[in-house]
Amino acid sequence: RFFDYSRFFPVASSLRGMAAAIEMTPGVFRFPTLGDYINTIAFLEDDGSVTLVDCGLKQAPPRIVAGLREIGKVPADVQRIVLTHAHNDHAGGAAEMVRRTGLQGVAAHEADADYIEAGVASPYNSSISGRVFSRSGSGGFEATPITERLVDGQLLDVAGGLSVHHTPGHSPGHISLKHERTELLITGDAIFNMVGMTWPFSATCTDHKLNRKSAHVLGELHYDVVAFTHGPHISTNARETVRGFLKRKDAW
Repeated sequence: RFFDYSRFFPVASSLRGMAAAIEMTPGVFRFPTLGDYINTIAFLEDDGSVTLVDCGLKQAPPRIVAGLREIGKVPADVQRIVLTHAHNDHAGGAAEMVRRTGLQGVAAHEADADYIEAGVASPYNSSISGRVFSRSGSGGFEATPITERLVDGQLLDVAGGLSVHHTPGHSPGHISLKHERTELLITGDAIFNMVGMTWPFSATCTDHKLNRKSAHVLGELHYDVVAFTHGPHISTNARETVRGFLKRKDAW
């Protein structure tokens, strides 16, 4: 029995009036699949097709389809799905979205690819809380084929260029992504923005200290908007806000 993250976010289930698609920069949309608490990102390609980043929980596909509908698209328009890492609040809906889109599988970093193909979460840390979280079955999801194993520094042919930045710690193969055309950064779970900017829960990380260390690469990139898979995006002073968070004493 897979762990249900949604029980931790009861407020999200009450956000009935939230838009299905929120445009963050031209041609780049955020689909809230559990209120602002879990987001799928959609890139509109020049040829009218769509690339998705992350697929939320198992229950997320109808929300993703609603987001596609709001931007005038259908699942068959999706040409690629990229997963930031192997946890069920990001990969839980992936197998169903693969079926709905007619794709053969998804793209993910090579260090998390085997976990996604097996339908198991990447390892949690060895702390007491991490062991408890692991024993609860947290993070399991339907096995999903991998069609593309990504590496650090790779530039994906997505809507004018999507660069891959390996930010391990939350999982071995966790990635953040930067859209070169619109100067938009996707942090993945390297940084949350659920009640202000925070680190991910240590129990859910393979190596929480490594996550804090690797996330500092995000302060060195250049971007105008920052999108989070957990929380609303920031479009004003985005880079300065991220860098300020990273420099805070308690951020170490």
